Amino acid sequence: MTAIRSLTTPVFRRLTTTIVGAAIACIASAVPAAPPQEPDATWWSLRPLTSPPAPRNVDSTWARTPVDAFVYRTLRRHGLTPSTAADRRTLMRRVTIDLTGLPPTPAEVNAFLSDQSNEAYPRLVERLMQSPRYGERWARHWLDVAHYGDTHGYDKDKLRPNAWPYRDYVVRAFNGDKPFDRFVLEQVAGDVLFPTTVDGVVATGFLAAGPWDYIGHAEVPETKIDGQVARNLDRDDMVRTVLNSFTSLTVQCARCHDHKFDDVSMEDYYSLQAVFSAIDRADRPYNPDPNTAARRAVLDREHRRAEQRLANLQKDLAARGGLRLKRVRDELDRLGRSRTRLPAYGYHSAIVASPDLLKWVQVDLGRPHKLAHILIVGCHDDFNNIGAGFGFPSRFRIEISNDPTFTKGVTALLDHTTADFPNPGTRPFSVPAKGQAARYIRVTATRLAPRQNDFIFALAELAAVDPQGGNVALGRAVTSLDSIEAPVRWTRRNLVDGHYDRVTVNSAILARAVELNRTWTKLRKELLTPELRARRQAIQRQLSRIASQVAALPKPAMVYAGTVHTGTGAFRGTGHQKGRPRPIHLLARGDIRRKGKLMEPGTVAVGGDLPTRFRLPANHREGDRRVALARWLIDRRNPLTWRSMANRIWQFHFGQPLVATPNDFGRMGEEPSHPELLDWLAARLRDGDGSLKDLHRQILLSAAYQQASSHRPAASEIDDDNRLLWRMNRRRIEAEVVRDSVLAVAGRLDGRMYGPGFQDFVIEKPQHSPHYQYHKHDHNDPRSHRRSVYRFLVRSQQQPFMTVLDCADPSRMVARRDETISPLQALAMLNNNFMTTMSSHFAHRVSTETPRLADQVRLAVTLALSRPPADDEVRLLTNYARRHGLPNTCRLIFNLNEFVFVE
Repeated sequence: MTAIRSLTTPVFRRLTTTIVGAAIACIASAVPAAPPQEPDATWWSLRPLTSPPAPRNVDSTWARTPVDAFVYRTLRRHGLTPSTAADRRTLMRRVTIDLTGLPPTPAEVNAFLSDQSNEAYPRLVERLMQSPRYGERWARHWLDVAHYGDTHGYDKDKLRPNAWPYRDYVVRAFNGDKPFDRFVLEQVAGDVLFPTTVDGVVATGFLAAGPWDYIGHAEVPETKIDGQVARNLDRDDMVRTVLNSFTSLTVQCARCHDHKFDDVSMEDYYSLQAVFSAIDRADRPYNPDPNTAARRAVLDREHRRAEQRLANLQKDLAARGGLRLKRVRDELDRLGRSRTRLPAYGYHSAIVASPDLLKWVQVDLGRPHKLAHILIVGCHDDFNNIGAGFGFPSRFRIEISNDPTFTKGVTALLDHTTADFPNPGTRPFSVPAKGQAARYIRVTATRLAPRQNDFIFALAELAAVDPQGGNVALGRAVTSLDSIEAPVRWTRRNLVDGHYDRVTVNSAILARAVELNRTWTKLRKELLTPELRARRQAIQRQLSRIASQVAALPKPAMVYAGTVHTGTGAFRGTGHQKGRPRPIHLLARGDIRRKGKLMEPGTVAVGGDLPTRFRLPANHREGDRRVALARWLIDRRNPLTWRSMANRIWQFHFGQPLVATPNDFGRMGEEPSHPELLDWLAARLRDGDGSLKDLHRQILLSAAYQQASSHRPAASEIDDDNRLLWRMNRRRIEAEVVRDSVLAVAGRLDGRMYGPGFQDFVIEKPQHSPHYQYHKHDHNDPRSHRRSVYRFLVRSQQQPFMTVLDCADPSRMVARRDETISPLQALAMLNNNFMTTMSSHFAHRVSTETPRLADQVRLAVTLALSRPPADDEVRLLTNYARRHGLPNTCRLIFNLNEFVFVE
């Protein structure tokens, strides 16, 4: 009982509520999902957002901004008074680290101290917000919330090399003070709303920022239960990412049952899943140069129009051919299905992230043979519902030659590289060779076939038919640019084994396929009048010209994004039915096998007249769902979005948010300590121009922010946690700030911005399950001396030094980092190789700037602590340096509380 009595009332209330809630959840989990209900608008976070007037009758000698009026009134209600202002040197270090994540230089400190004008501090705030280091610092806060990482996580934790453009987007967004509503729109539906902009595309990396189950997606088809579970959990991650980040609601609690404390039903939750039902994570091309993007968009439009004209011409031919053409096509289709089993064995190329890479496979006939036809057969695979035609390239050519390198004497039997070829499925596809003799046959794919999140080239069979009807390719040697050798299913020799899925091809079937293809070709020639032929040739010339112009453009960059684009551009949906939304059902107890009613896209109820289900036309695009959600998020009537972001901004300045549970504004979370102040900040963000820098100004220029952090026993008796802000909070700097500050003070910080992240590890077994060996990294490698926001973030094996210092886990949405004090941290700061290496660089820096040991010690303290040392400190540290050396002295300075704490 003593332990229970020692708990504070709020803690005890939360603990009791949690235990009781868990019991209720267990009992009620079998209850069917309730229909959407009207939210309880009496709960603080759902009340309409209005801007309250700043309180009057406050101490005018203390208050500097409206923020102070709200803080002062709350203090007086509890019998408290604010603390005195911090000294200017302390304030300089505090605000510099707050806004840039780096300590101020001695020159910057001296310049500020020498400026005694009233505008000195406001000018300092403006200068720091204009620094490019500001965006790097504040991007890290948002990336914690978005659980950004550079690997997939889960079992294999493979590298995600194209995630970094999203990280760079966040840095640019903060540096450019992007309006917050635009920041929201771009990350949820930027590719739909702003498709011609770089930010509109790369911002959707937000949806793909979290962990991704490589095995459940890339190795298990969606037709299997495990594949469906993986995709269900992937949508759950997207729902949580968007709603937790922007509204601070724990909607994921309604995946298995109605939320036990908040007005979120299972129907609400699965309506949100329906918003993301077509989304699959993939590397997506984009053009960093706006001029290139505009030119590519023009060429894409021309290409689509030309392909449509070609498709219309093909329809004209089919209509003219009537029943004759239909009979041939139907028999070819039946022939493709005449085997007792489908062609699931064959050649499979290496898997790549882009469709526009070249792949080829080649058969050596042993000697030149006269050839009548080349026949190829597509594969069948249940992977991701692709089925018939798995891996069949969109664009390809078939060539023969007597030169194995295909650099001379090459004859093209078919060239379909300027326009997409309709996938034949498993129907045998024959190309006439007209009796030409050749030893080598090569099939080259110039646009690969899509899978889930990557691209491949696959064929089940290649037959080379001579004039007598024999297959001279049977059992011959096969080479390729690359391949996956995974016997018995995928291996090059399967391409010429004369089998469809280990069932011998009857010679009569082979001959009939050749005959039907010959008839097909003859019929189409008869139907192709001179006028139609001229039309087709003109279209093909136009497609060839467009292809040449596209090839001449700079190669697009890639971003790992969570969008499916079914409109313009080269990117296509590689997931379910080429980007069409999957049907989303309400799942009883969250079980993928227990499908209930079909759900339409929607969201949760937040009061007012905001709809909970989106009214979209029957033929709406996938992106329309995300646009509807994005606009719901930024709607003026939605109070959650604005309160959530205002709370986060406050948190990163004061070390604690106004709402102590920044990712839970529901009834399981805390109520705000200063509700009117939160609403004033949120309304200012909403009703102004969405400027986050404006919120910074209001907070940083306040007297509340500029208070000293000194402890006052009498005030602590009333408010031990300083929730009422009677002083400034003393805070330990985060892991990244520790590392960056060490590099900066040691003179080793590389200020280069943007681009791929640096790796502070050595990778072993990168092709299977990568092992990330941090202890093998050379800390003298200058490539790893960039700011920590550019560090390559591994999910499964995190950097030990950073983890000890409470670095955020990229597998989790971290709204508020742990701030622990442990012996391991002291040991790491003293003995980690990074610290010993940088201590040596620090010693070298100060020793090259001044010759006397005492002056070197004085400079080291000034650089690290933003203040000159006292005489006693110089004497003690100089004596220590004489006994143990300057590098060890610098290491000691790095371990002082003043270095790792901000007052």
